[in-house]
Amino acid sequence: MTVYLIHFQTNLHHARHYVGYADKVNKRLAHHRDGSGARLLAVCNERGIEYDIARTWEGQGRNFERKLKNCKNAARYCPVCKQGPAREYKPKDKEP
Repeated sequence: MTVYLIHFQTNLHHARHYVGYADKVNKRLAHHRDGSGARLLAVCNERGIEYDIARTWEGQGRNFERKLKNCKNAARYCPVCKQGPAREYKPKDKEP
């Protein structure tokens, strides 16, 4: 599995990124572009907002994707927004 970060060229209300995961990222991106993927990206398509994959994490899956989504700040991991090397995601260890 691969987790991917999509960067929107312009904001869609408050959103500027989408995080997802797939076995075949290019195939999944094609689904997003034809409107059969995530609703958020379908709305981007309807409004003419361009987007592309800005970053991937190979060998990661749904749990990692969920952790990134729960951070509520994907921009800190986006190389387009940072205009430099993106930060690595380092989850905080939860105490039992």
